[in-house]
Order: sequence, then C-alpha cells, then structure tokens
Amino acid sequence: EPVITPEREMLPVAPEVVAAAPEAEAQPEAPAPAAQEPEPTTGTAYTIQLEDVLEITVFQEPDLTTRARVTSNGEITFPLLGRVAAAGLTLTQIQQKLQSLLAADYLVNSQVQVFIDTTLNPRYVFVTGSVNKPGSYPIPVERQTTVMEAIAMAGGFHEEAAINGTRVIRIENGQKTTFTVKVSDIVKKGDKSKDVVIHPNDIIFVPESFF
Repeated sequence: EPVITPEREMLPVAPEVVAAAPEAEAQPEAPAPAAQEPEPTTGTAYTIQLEDVLEITVFQEPDLTTRARVTSNGEITFPLLGRVAAAGLTLTQIQQKLQSLLAADYLVNSQVQVFIDTTLNPRYVFVTGSVNKPGSYPIPVERQTTVMEAIAMAGGFHEEAAINGTRVIRIENGQKTTFTVKVSDIVKKGDKSKDVVIHPNDIIFVPESFF
C-alpha cells in the first residue's frame, strides 16, 4: 500500500513590515548669532594703579574725608584703619573694602565714595612711530583705554605703518615688559581680546613697513 505522508500544516508567514523611516525634513539652518557689541566699560572696570591719588569721602563723616596716594607697595593710609591695600582693586571694590573695615569696629552702614584725583597725577599714554599725530595723550580714569583707542587719539595709523608690529612698552617696578599687538586680528577678525588695555605711561610704538 502506498504510504501516505500527512501534509504539514503550513502557517502563513506574515510578510516583514519594514517601516521605512521617513526622511528627515530639511531643517532651515539656524541663523548665525549676531555679533554682540562689546559692553561699554564702566568706571568699576578701572583698576587702581601705583601712584594714583584717591579722593575718599564718607557720608556724614567729614573727619574721614581723605586724599591718599597709592604707595609703591600698593597701599593707602586711611583714618582709623591705617594701611589698606588698594592697588589692583576697582573703585567699587575699594569702596566696599573700606565700608567692610569700618563696619567691623567703627561705623555700621557707612557710605564710602572713592574717586581718582587726576589733577595731582595726570595720566598719559605716549604714541610714537608710524601714526599720523605722534605725541602724548591723556587717558581717562573712569574707564579703561585700549591700544586701538590710543592710536585713534593719535590720528590713526600712517599709510606706511606695519600695523602687526605694534608694540606696547610698559615699565613697572623697574621692570620693562613689551607686548606685541596683532592689529589685523582686531580690525579684520573682530577679536577684541587682542586689544590690549593700556596703563598710564605706557609707550605704544608702531613700526614703519619697509615693503
């Protein structure tokens, strides 16, 4: 007799469902952030230098009104407090420091105001070399002044200036330091961090191009 092989029950195989990921819609490129204008530098940004003369007043305490020169070791002498370190601090910081020291032993909630007296110690920067108006120029004390601002005071670069050779020569505590300023990074790339902040009596030298 013929052998009857039972048929295997074939289960239907569900076709694979390939869920094709929808193509990502092209997103419009986010606009590049607008270049931020540098924030204006306020008087609080100025740091006190050696030989600065400070005018200090305390509200309703006329006996504490003081004119103090910053000594070579960075200190001033103030009534009741004696020597107080001041060099390197901003005007706001020295005001807060004096208020804190007075509050510790003498005056609670004192109101201290500090200004720079430029009449006794005028501040200048010297701009030389290949600029249109070489000379000495006064610099303000209420804010910081940069190399590019000082060169603008001197009428800008001469047409034959080698601007990337611009140097700042600084002498402090008998030590001479020279900074080279790559002006093209400032004016062409907008890199304001390369614009060196000048100190009183700095010398800015712009060499002449020989090509």
